[in-house]
Amino acid sequence: MRIRQSLAALTVVGLLACAASGQTPSGGRPDSSGSSVSNPWEFSFTADGYVVPHSEFFMSLTVTADRKWLHLEARYNYENQQTGSLWVGHNFSVGHKLVFEATPMIGGIFGNTTGVAPGYEVSLSYKRVALSSSGEYVFSTKNKNGSFFYSWPQLTYSPLDWLHLGLVAQRTKAYHTSFDTQRGLLVGFSHKKVEFTIYILNPGWSDPTLVLELRWSF
Repeated sequence: MRIRQSLAALTVVGLLACAASGQTPSGGRPDSSGSSVSNPWEFSFTADGYVVPHSEFFMSLTVTADRKWLHLEARYNYENQQTGSLWVGHNFSVGHKLVFEATPMIGGIFGNTTGVAPGYEVSLSYKRVALSSSGEYVFSTKNKNGSFFYSWPQLTYSPLDWLHLGLVAQRTKAYHTSFDTQRGLLVGFSHKKVEFTIYILNPGWSDPTLVLELRWSF
């Protein structure tokens, strides 16, 4: 039942985001003269399926919208299961060959976990190598001892334009394993604006956790 509900939510959110983008197949929006006008907004939709040992499968959904410096984001099952969050942030980017990007954010969290959270998304890339990290500190308003720090750093190398390999770590409260900080490997594939990544966490230390990620940018 949870899987069907998550897939239904994924479909609905994806359709709404597509409609909101107002894009034509050529990537533009026709004006009254019939010419194509580029969409100033950039959107992404990410679905992460978690296969955790001795636990039920669940999905985490994320939708982002960016326009110049403005970053908007909505998440579900990210900070905790049956928990949503809304975010606003400011985009920065410097460099050409060596590119540094950062988005400091503030978010409100509601559901099984409620609170406020300052967060960030940062990346440093050079040619085919990229180092990135996202994180937040959740100040729980339900339980004083419920506050926690979440982080997801990863290092990626792309030997081919469509193939991505790397290392990843995660610290989360959305599910529980025998490790407070999980470590693992990733392999990803991309085609145009679609990416599919497989994360294997805790290999060799315990039963591995699999995270299957589908990302669509438009």
